[in-house]
Formats: sequence, C-alpha cells, structure tokens
Amino acid sequence: MTDAEGQRLQQIVRRGKGSAIRVRRAMIIMASSSGTSVAAIARLVAADEDTVRDVIHVFNAKGLAALDPRWAGGRPRLITDEDIDYIIETATTRPAKLGRPFTRWSLRKLCGYLIDNSVRVVCIGRERLRQILADRGISFQRTRTWKESKDPDKEAKLDRIEQVTTDYPDRCFAFDQFGPLSIRPTHGSAWAPKSKPHRLPATYRRTHGVRYFHGCYSLGEDQLWGVTRRCKGGDHSLTALNSIRSARPDSAPIYVILDNLSANKTPRICCWATANNVELCFTPTNASWANPIEAQFGPLRTFVMGDSDHPNHPVLTRRLQDYLRWRNANARHPDVLTAQRRERARICSERQQRWGRPRTKTTAA
Repeated sequence: MTDAEGQRLQQIVRRGKGSAIRVRRAMIIMASSSGTSVAAIARLVAADEDTVRDVIHVFNAKGLAALDPRWAGGRPRLITDEDIDYIIETATTRPAKLGRPFTRWSLRKLCGYLIDNSVRVVCIGRERLRQILADRGISFQRTRTWKESKDPDKEAKLDRIEQVTTDYPDRCFAFDQFGPLSIRPTHGSAWAPKSKPHRLPATYRRTHGVRYFHGCYSLGEDQLWGVTRRCKGGDHSLTALNSIRSARPDSAPIYVILDNLSANKTPRICCWATANNVELCFTPTNASWANPIEAQFGPLRTFVMGDSDHPNHPVLTRRLQDYLRWRNANARHPDVLTAQRRERARICSERQQRWGRPRTKTTAA
C-alpha cells in the first residue's frame, strides 16, 4: 500500500461518508495492511472470511478500484432508454392532446396509458414510473398563471422607474393600496406541538364589509406607513401623497411610484403633483411588480393577517399599526441598504441584465 492509498483509506474510514460498502471495504483493507488476521477482520466487519479474502485480493490487483465493486448479473433490463424518453415526453404532455378526457396525469392513469396506446407500449409499474420521473427532474407541481404587459410605453416606464430608484433612492417613494381586507379567520402558520396545530373557528358570515390599506414606502429610509380606508378613492390617494410630500418638506423634487388605478391619476392629483414638484412614475399596465412597495405587503399578510381571527376592523387596524411601528423601529440600516443596492447593480452588470427584463438565452448560457 502506498502512502497516498493509505491516506485515502484513512479519510474514508474516519469520516464514514458515502456508500456503506465503500467504508466497509476500506476498513478491511486497512486492517489487513496492519497485519490483522482474516478471522479477526471478519469479526470486525461482520462478514465471511472468504469475503474478506476476496476484497484483499482485488485490492492487490486493482488498488483503490476495489472500493467500488462492479457486480454483474441480475434481472435483464426491460425498459430501454427510448422507452424512458417516451415516458418523459408523455408525462409532460397534457392528457387531452393524447385523447384522454382529463387535465392532468396521475401515476395510475399514466401507467394505464403507457400500457395501452397506439404509439409505444411500455409495461411499467407505478413505483418504477415514479422513480424514473424523479430521476429526470419531473415533479408534481401546482399550475401557475402569468400575464404579459401589453403597455406600449412599458420600456419607457420601466427605464424611468429604474433610473429614479437607482439615482435618487432618498427622494423616491412608492404608493399602493393593499386589500381588500375582510374580517374572517385567515389561515396561516405557526410553531405548535406536533399534530396539534392552531385551530381557528370557521365562519360563513362576513357582515363587516371590507377595507383597504393605503400604504406609503420610503426606499431610502426603508420606512412603511399608511392608513385603512373604506374604499379606494381619489381623495384618499391624494391624502396619502400629501403624507409623502410631508416626509420631504423642502421644495426639491420627489418621485412617487404607483400603479395605473384611476383613483391615482385624477385631474386633481395631476395638478397637485405639478404644483408640489412631485413626479408620478406609473408602472406599466399589468406590471404592478415594478412597484417596490409590493414586496412590503407580503410580510403584512403573513404576520398580521395570517393565523388571525380579528373580531372587527378597528382591531385589525390597530394590529396593522402595531406591526408598522415594530417594523420601522427594526428597519435595515441605511449603510446596509446602500450595500444591497450596490450588490444588485453589480450582479445585473455581470449578467448584462437590465432591471425588469428577463435574461436572454445568450446571457443565461
């Protein structure tokens, strides 16, 4: 045994990682190299003496390749690579296109189709089918929807939002409505004893109506505030915009990112914005994800609405304001925000990817 082989065997035995067969054979070889008898090695690894001798002989002939035996024999393979490719193609094809009256496959239905079809018959069991799908990275997933923005000014709007958030983060704000907020038990998640989750009463009576949270977010300070309203009206949007302007009482311009809701672009709001040196940066149609405040509404839903049973809207409003006070008191430090923006800009520059645009195939490759 060479020094390199000895060090490798010692590493495998000490760490005990990988295949149990590999570790066991390394123990046999190390014990034999130290002069241990075959009978003692057999008792050490709980194996037959002939097995110990076979491992030692293979090591003498092949070296460390003896750790990975290549056993032959067994049942002949019944499913070819072409069969596997056909299974994957069938599993990822909608059943309706193959003449089956349902919208998705189950393992039982997929097995039945593979056994009885006019293209290629593949006899396979459900467990083996599940293993093949898992090996090829095919998993059972929920369907997702998407909507592409058809706004003719999409590129110009995204460019402007990217510019103001990059060049003027301390003068940039975001505004949006969050809701509707209804009074009902809301599912969520929480730590609880195993098999004893929190339980909420079920109710079918919703006589409290709904409310909307009008939220304002400061990008430079990472501060979120807002009020709850009965509806989404232009006067309510104007009140929220006035609170944003009050956050920067100087006469320098500020930039407010908001969506294309009709209540956000009334003539009164447009005149107010011109008079108060406020630029309204509207997101493209069906692209509200471009509004930075959208990411702030997720924690509101998770930590205030989730796993809750608020009795009425005043209680819900107090809980929202309590969370906002806690969140703003624990906001990220400005230096951290600056470092994060710099890192995002560096990554986009390396990928040659513009903000709000999907990566091209050339860039992704």
